[in-house]
Amino acid sequence: MENQDWVREFPGAVVVCDTRGLITAMNAAAEKIFKNQGGGRLLGTNVLDCHPEPSRIKLAEMMENPRLNVYTIEKEGRHRLIYQTPWYREGTYAGLVELSLEIPMDLPHFVRE
Repeated sequence: MENQDWVREFPGAVVVCDTRGLITAMNAAAEKIFKNQGGGRLLGTNVLDCHPEPSRIKLAEMMENPRLNVYTIEKEGRHRLIYQTPWYREGTYAGLVELSLEIPMDLPHFVRE
């Protein structure tokens, strides 16, 4: 497998959990975003414990029936794209990945043909 060191300093937050919801990986941006909840100490804990209702229910359903969930949020004056998706190992569902990317308030949109 190719070297995956790039993800450590990737500017977007990356959190990976297994099929039970246990957090197996976080990059530096995720540790910073979730520092008030424990940062890197969240490794090995359950992702469901990090989410209030109704988010917790939605994540539990996504783990039971793997599917994509994409939305935007605004927090502390910053807009973020949240992209939650199943990940697979050799074709078998292995858990969820959450990407959290800061987006500009005036994000341009282009239609390409």
